[in-house]
Amino acid sequence: MYYTTTHPSDPRLINDIVQAINGEFEAIVCYEQLSKLAPTDDTRNQILEIRNDEIRHYNQFSQIYTSITGLTPTPQYPKNCPTDYRAGIQSAFKDEQETVDFYHRISERANNPHISIPFQRAAADEQNHAVWFLFFLTSSSKD
Repeated sequence: MYYTTTHPSDPRLINDIVQAINGEFEAIVCYEQLSKLAPTDDTRNQILEIRNDEIRHYNQFSQIYTSITGLTPTPQYPKNCPTDYRAGIQSAFKDEQETVDFYHRISERANNPHISIPFQRAAADEQNHAVWFLFFLTSSSKD
């Protein structure tokens, strides 16, 4: 269980977790679409591996949310995912970079390691994803 010493009704923490869940859900959907636009099998497979990390984050954050609120999260369907490969990679890179800082802030505010540690680990994963998307950006600019 992920009970927190932060008061369970802390609206800021709960809202941030909801935002994280929605962000992971959006990444899952958009990266599936992005993988279909990838120029090579290697790139496609790496994007799908990143997507698997996002699924794991989504599941972890959903469990945390449920343990705090007693509710099952209902993620918001993402706005439009980019339909162009390069635009999708640029968007993913920017989003991953911003998410690193956001997850660090959540981790620092949480007073419970069952919340802070998954967000620390997810931040590290997101930084790794950003590096991959930067690699894809620099690789596609040479084509």
